[in-house]
Amino acid sequence: MSSPRRGTAVKAAQFVLVVLVMSGFMTVFVVSARRMLGLHIGVIRALSGGLVSLAGLGVFNLVMQRPEQQGILTGVQFGSTLLLTMGFLAAWEVVLPSGSIGSPAGWPRALKSRVARGRRYSHIVSIAVRHGLRPYLRGRSGEGAAGGAARLARPLRLALEEGGPTFVKLGQMLSTRHDMLPREFVRELSRLQYQVSPAPWPAVEEALVAAYGVPLETHFKEFEPTPLAAASIAQVHVVWLHDGGKAVVKVLRPGVRPVVERDLDIIRRLAAMLERRTRWARAIGLVELAEGFAASVHEELDFRVEAANIATVRAARARRRQDDAVRLPTVHASLSGESVLVLDWLVGEPIGAATRLAAADEDDRARWAHTLLSTLLDQVLVDGVFHADPHPGNILLLDDGRVALIDFGAVGRVDAQLRAGLKLFLLAVNSGDPAALCDALLQIVERPDEIDERALERALGRFLARHFIPGSTPQVQVFADLFRLVAGYGLAVPPEAAAVFRALATLEGTLTTVCPGFHMVDEARQVTGGRRGGPAAGKSTGPSSSVPSPEPAVPAELLAAWELLRRLPRRLDRVTSALEQGRLGVGVRLFADARDRRYVRSLVHEVLLTFIAATSGVMSAILLSIERGPEVIPGTGLFQLLGYHLLVITAVLVLRVLFIISREDR
Repeated sequence: MSSPRRGTAVKAAQFVLVVLVMSGFMTVFVVSARRMLGLHIGVIRALSGGLVSLAGLGVFNLVMQRPEQQGILTGVQFGSTLLLTMGFLAAWEVVLPSGSIGSPAGWPRALKSRVARGRRYSHIVSIAVRHGLRPYLRGRSGEGAAGGAARLARPLRLALEEGGPTFVKLGQMLSTRHDMLPREFVRELSRLQYQVSPAPWPAVEEALVAAYGVPLETHFKEFEPTPLAAASIAQVHVVWLHDGGKAVVKVLRPGVRPVVERDLDIIRRLAAMLERRTRWARAIGLVELAEGFAASVHEELDFRVEAANIATVRAARARRRQDDAVRLPTVHASLSGESVLVLDWLVGEPIGAATRLAAADEDDRARWAHTLLSTLLDQVLVDGVFHADPHPGNILLLDDGRVALIDFGAVGRVDAQLRAGLKLFLLAVNSGDPAALCDALLQIVERPDEIDERALERALGRFLARHFIPGSTPQVQVFADLFRLVAGYGLAVPPEAAAVFRALATLEGTLTTVCPGFHMVDEARQVTGGRRGGPAAGKSTGPSSSVPSPEPAVPAELLAAWELLRRLPRRLDRVTSALEQGRLGVGVRLFADARDRRYVRSLVHEVLLTFIAATSGVMSAILLSIERGPEVIPGTGLFQLLGYHLLVITAVLVLRVLFIISREDR
C-alpha cells in the first residue's frame, strides 16, 4: 500500500514540477516579449502568448536539436521562441489593440451595447444616405466645388432633424459656430426645430419616486401631471410645497440617459471616421468639436451641475453687490438631485412670448435690452462665469417689470487672463486701433509658432474700417467675419472664447426680439468704453441705465500698459535677488519643449536599434559564409554557431523596430 502511494506522490510532485517549469518558461518569454515591444497586455493575451511560446519551444527543440547537437543551439532555440512570441503579440496588437474589447467580465454587456449601437448606427447611416450625404461622408465628391456648401446644408439639416433630439442639439450648437462653418450652414442649421411630446405621467411619476425613494406626497402637497414645458432631455412640472409655496420641478425624461449616451458614442465615432476620410472635417477639427458637444450634453444630464452653476453665478453677483435688476432662480437643494431639480416659481412669461412686451413702450424695451446686455458683459468681463445660452426661452419677463435668467445647464467660464484679453479686445475695437486689436487678439487665441503679425495687423485694420467706420452700425455678423479672419491666419479660438462670442450672438437675437433696432455691438462698445448705453439711457430711471462699465474709460494701450506694470515689480524683485546672490544668468536651451525632447529621444532610439540590427545582420551573414574554422561539434563550426545566434538577435531587433514605427500613437 505504501509503495503505490509513494509512486502516486512522486508522480504528483513531478507533475507539479513540470507545471512550474512550464509556467516559468511562459512567464519569461511573455515578459521578455512584452518588454521588447513596449506593450501593456492583459491576462488573456499573456496566457495566449505563453501557450504559443511553449508550442514554439517544443517545435524548435525537435527541429534544431539533434542528439550530437544537444545544448549547442539552445540559445538559438530560445531566441527563435522569443521571436515567435513577439510576432504573435505584435500581430494581435495590430489586429485588436489593447483595451479595445475591455475585460472579459464586461463582454456580455459590451456585446449587447454593441448590437444596440450597431442598429442605431445603421439607422443613422440610412438617414444620411436617404438625404444624399453618402458622397460627403466618403469625402470623394462635393469638396471644393462651387456651391457645394449650399447643396449640402439643407440635406444635412433634414438628416439631423430625422436623427432625433441629440443630433438636433448638435445641429443647433453648430449653427452658432460662425468661426468654422460657412454662412450657408449657419443659416440653414439655425432653422432646426424639434417638437418633443411629453413623457407619460405614470413613467415620470415612477422616475420621481425612484429618485426620492419615497412617495411624492412626502415632499409635495400637489403635483401637476401635465408638464409646463417638454424638451428632448427633461420636462418641467408645476408643484405646490407643503408650506404653500409654488415651485417647478425639472425632471429627466425616463430612459433618456442610455439613448443620449448611445447617440453621443455614435457622434464621436462618426466624427473620428470623417476626420480620417475628409478634408472638411479635418479643417474644422470635428473630433474636438464632438468631444466638446458630448461634454456639454453630459452636464445637461446631471442637474446637480445646473444647481452648482446657479450658486456660482449668484455668488459672483453678490461679490459685485449688483442690484436685483435681473433675478435668478432659487434652488431647493434638499429636494434636488442628479435627475430632479426643484426651483422657486417665478411669476412671469418667456420674454419672446410675453404679452407685457407687446404693450411696453420704447423706453421700457430699451431698458430691458440694456439690462440684459450689461448683465452678460458683467458676467463675462468681471465675474468670469456667464449664462451661455441666453435665448428668449431662457429669459423671463416678470410681472414686477424685472427680467429673470433661467436654465443654467449651459454656463461658460473665463479665466482671468482671457478676461483681460477680452477687455483689451473690446477697448481696441472701441478705439479703432488695429495694433492694439492685434495684441489683444493674440492674447485671446492659441497662437501658432509662426505668424505674420504685420499682415494680421493690416487685415484687422481693414476689418475695423469695414465694420466700424464713423456713422456705421455694426451688427453681430462682425463676429463671424472676425472668426473667418482668425482662421485664415491659422489662429485657433479657444473653446472658452468661442463660448463668449456664441453667447453674444444668441443674445443679439434675443435683444432684437425685445427691442427692435437695438444695436448690440454698438451698445457693447459704449459700455466697455465707459459711456452710458442705450438709446433711451438718458431717460431711463431703471437700474440698468447707470450700469458702470467693467473698466474705466481709458485707451486700450493704457490698459495693456497697466497689465504690464502690475506684473513688473514681482519680476524685478526676482531679477535683483538673483543678481544680489550671484545667480543671475542667461540660458538658452535647444530643446526646451518636452515634445521636441521626446521626439529626438525616440528618433535616436530607433536609429540606434536599426544600426545595431543592421550590424548584427551583416556580421551573422559574414560568419555564416565562413566555411573554415574551429568546429564545436562535427558538422557545426564556431563561426556558424555565432552566426545563427546573431541572426536570431537581428530578427528580434528588426521586429521591435518595425512594431514601434507602425504604432498609431506615434
